[in-house]
Amino acid sequence: MAIWISRIFFNHFVQRGCPLSLLHPRGSRPFSYFESKQQEPQCYHEEEDCHVDIKHDENQAMDFPGGKIPFVSQLKFIPESSEIRLACYRVLDSNGSPIPGSVFEQVRRDLAVKMYSTMVTLQIMDNIFDEAKKRGRLSFYLTSVGEEVINIASAAALTTDDIVLPQYREPGVLLWRGFTLQEFTSQLLGNKGDNGKGRQMPIHYGSNKLNYFTVSSPIATQLPQAVGVAYALKMDKKEACVVTYFGDGTTSEGDFHAALNFAAVLEAPIIFLCRNNGWAVSTPVAEQFRSDGVAIKGQAYGVRSIRVDGNDALAVYSATRAAREMAIKEQRPIIVEAMAYRVSDHSSSDDSTKYRSREEIEYWRRRCSVARFRKWRQKNGWWSDEEELEFRGNTKEQVLQALERAEETEKPPLTDLFTDVYDQIPLHLQEQERYIRDAINKRPNDYPTNIPL
Repeated sequence: MAIWISRIFFNHFVQRGCPLSLLHPRGSRPFSYFESKQQEPQCYHEEEDCHVDIKHDENQAMDFPGGKIPFVSQLKFIPESSEIRLACYRVLDSNGSPIPGSVFEQVRRDLAVKMYSTMVTLQIMDNIFDEAKKRGRLSFYLTSVGEEVINIASAAALTTDDIVLPQYREPGVLLWRGFTLQEFTSQLLGNKGDNGKGRQMPIHYGSNKLNYFTVSSPIATQLPQAVGVAYALKMDKKEACVVTYFGDGTTSEGDFHAALNFAAVLEAPIIFLCRNNGWAVSTPVAEQFRSDGVAIKGQAYGVRSIRVDGNDALAVYSATRAAREMAIKEQRPIIVEAMAYRVSDHSSSDDSTKYRSREEIEYWRRRCSVARFRKWRQKNGWWSDEEELEFRGNTKEQVLQALERAEETEKPPLTDLFTDVYDQIPLHLQEQERYIRDAINKRPNDYPTNIPL
């Protein structure tokens, strides 16, 4: 839809006489284009013959639309991949100590405290909500275990004016922006406090106020939509960008490739932030693609990219800050590939021990990214074991209280099933509502009592 809307708008814009140079200021972006200085050859027609004076340099390169392409006389194919894997940007070592000579954005104490506190809150939310699902209090849940740092560190590098189109494993971004524990639990239980009025399955959060698009289950659909949103920011000359999150499995969808090309050609201010967690549900990356991960794919589309250690808060924060600055100032798309192993099951419907060993899971669990950031803070004297115990205890109590209140809150009224789509409810929906109400009247004891009729 985003592509279709943008193309309609683009064609209308050009038809009204807008010069393409306004959409693509080539003079300010010489590195984006391979300019062609080709001129029309002079042809002398004698019956069916066409004679062209060939210049010497035309035997050295093809002056093709898009720019000159040099000739070579050796038969050589481009290799399928480099022998050396793309390096991964890192700032903190596994013990939370800065690597000597590392270049990164300095993080002041108050920001570091907020980042760590939000990571811990996300961990506690995941623990409690996952346990609630196992006990039947929730119908579905999905955790971020192993990927907490990607959530929070990237969110900290953005502003609230930046628009987020998530996949489904980014609740930490919303938590960072101010989504309350009560709002989270209301959505999970689909009560009347839910922004979506109980129409979405659990973990499909969204907030207009916080510039966070509602989660959509189908894989990759948010990517071309995100480019459309970024192009709108570009046209409105906003000092903001779009950030869209996705997993490594998303790159096997056609929408991923369409979105990259769309963003590159339109020079949209967008960050494609990939959480490469090693698994697309039960499919390992070795079976997902033959390329060296995701960042390297950017070259094929003319998109600048970086690979970063997703377990390193300072690296993710610095890379996202730099990507945001480039996206806005240079009006370009950026790929950030954050490498962080998915420790948890894919969702509450998954048992990952069916396709990977417990030893592998525990290996990565012991390398907790949140713990690494905590060590760095403690070495700076910005956190103590006493503060840790107190904060975790208080947060656990707050999450449990929010869950209990959400369970006690009534559901949205039955009429909300049929509203907010049409200005006037059409006949077929009126008929469906009558059918439901007749069924309730016939079997009132089979219908939940906490849904107002």
